[in-house]
Amino acid sequence: MRLSHLSGKEVINLSDGSRLGVIDECELTFDPASGRIHSIILPKQNSFMNFFSENRSATIPWRGVKRIGDEV
Repeated sequence: MRLSHLSGKEVINLSDGSRLGVIDECELTFDPASGRIHSIILPKQNSFMNFFSENRSATIPWRGVKRIGDEV
């Protein structure tokens, strides 16, 4: 699968159904020798309530990705 196929896909936490972000807004860590993805780093979604809190990102290990598809 190419990175362009992931673009625009939403990342959902399967345990609680929360939306973590969209692939367009993420960074990927990968092994430069093999090209395999290690993890996806998603910035926290901005909202008024998060204005005064720390701006942290969510790191999702690639092995934690269970499904990729068009429908959430």
